[in-house]
Amino acid sequence: MSSNTVTEQLTEAGRKIEHSSFDIVTQEAGEHHYSDDQWQIVRRMIHATADFEFNGLAEFHPDAINAGIEAIRQGRPIVADVAMICVGLSKPRLSHFGVSTHQFISDEDVIAKAQDEGTTRAVQAMRKAQQKGLLNNGIVGIGNAPTALLELKRMIVEEGVKPAIIIGMPVGFVSAAESKDALAEIENIPWIISRGRKGGTTLVVSAIHALLALAESNQSN
Repeated sequence: MSSNTVTEQLTEAGRKIEHSSFDIVTQEAGEHHYSDDQWQIVRRMIHATADFEFNGLAEFHPDAINAGIEAIRQGRPIVADVAMICVGLSKPRLSHFGVSTHQFISDEDVIAKAQDEGTTRAVQAMRKAQQKGLLNNGIVGIGNAPTALLELKRMIVEEGVKPAIIIGMPVGFVSAAESKDALAEIENIPWIISRGRKGGTTLVVSAIHALLALAESNQSN
């Protein structure tokens, strides 16, 4: 059983259910190629979706785990493509590390610029996050909008933007798989992705919660 306290369920009954679920996932998933820390993330992704295909679809940059843990321990901000990610994350767990969440998808200026320039709100939201100084050394979570991920890669390549880690898991049929393939080409910035069309905000929330748990378990190190 985990010795974590902040990143666990708040009741004993809840903790037992969650840990039993994790055990079932591990037993039914069978063999996998992930490290122990990587499996904690993949296991939560499966737990959140009941989809065992993420045992294989989830992919990690070699530095992703260490970068994610360090960013959380330093209280780096989280920039999300949609509000659902911010709502889904545990406020007490984030507060323990001093991590704030930010999303701009519905801001009036974002909508107006998207309309004027013929882009998506997601593109303009990423640009606004950069203007506010949130992307460099920040944690970026994208679970809905492939255009946000493609714009983020453009800013990395053309403008030298450098997040601490990118969790890129947009879902869908138009550019979702392609946007994640494009992110995986980046070598100097850590990332976690779900290959193919499958993804979603639930997966991003699961991955961040797993990183929070890993950060807590490593706090004494």
